[in-house]
Amino acid sequence: MQAIVLDQYVQLKKDVAPPDACSQEAIIRVRRAGICSTDIELCKGYMGYAGILGHEFMGIVEQAEPHPEWLGQRVVGEINAACHQCQTCHAGRPTHCPHRTVLGISGRDGSFAEYLCLPYENLYSLPSTFTDDEALFIEPLAAACEITQQVNISPDDRVIVIGDGKLGLLCAQVLRLTGCSVTLLGHHAERNTWLAERGILIASTPESLKPGADIVVEATGTSKGFALASALVRPRGSIILKSTYQGSRTFDMAKIVSSVSQ
Repeated sequence: MQAIVLDQYVQLKKDVAPPDACSQEAIIRVRRAGICSTDIELCKGYMGYAGILGHEFMGIVEQAEPHPEWLGQRVVGEINAACHQCQTCHAGRPTHCPHRTVLGISGRDGSFAEYLCLPYENLYSLPSTFTDDEALFIEPLAAACEITQQVNISPDDRVIVIGDGKLGLLCAQVLRLTGCSVTLLGHHAERNTWLAERGILIASTPESLKPGADIVVEATGTSKGFALASALVRPRGSIILKSTYQGSRTFDMAKIVSSVSQ
């Protein structure tokens, strides 16, 4: 099959062996695959990954011998394949399993190929009301929705989302559904005016924002985003990190201890 492979550099290969079917995993023919900022950081060396890139996808189940009910279904998938045997999994945190493989990110070939494989438990069947293109946004949308599962957000909270790429736009819209005040800070204010219809404020410079936000979501995809988030959040507020980038970064721990956590 054809696949886009990262092995020191990115290349299109036309002779990649397709995944082998097994009793625990389905073979999926990929119909759509999305490019994420994480894919770009992987190309720079993030996670030390080598293999087929891609983790945003929708496709059709083509091999499901032990589970014929899945055959032919349009699906998307949870990208973390957990072991379900370790303490972390037993504690109900399988997406943080230390032994997990991650589609197109760690230990598992991804979706920039004609076929991929995932455990059946990772699959989600798509209603007919979803188009293929719409379904492609389910994985990043799930990353945005996870914020509301992990952090208690009230209508009285003031939230700032830094970064107006795909994930930042999704985060801002999801958080606005909680009834809180949401401001999106990014470089494309002129093209994001449609967010005003959803009650989301738009800012193009940090200087235009009042600091002291209850929650700041960092989705810039750059190393400078964390420092900016630290400057905008109130004491004992919450910073939610949604960026991935290659390499180590330094930050002022004293500022975090004295201004954020106390």
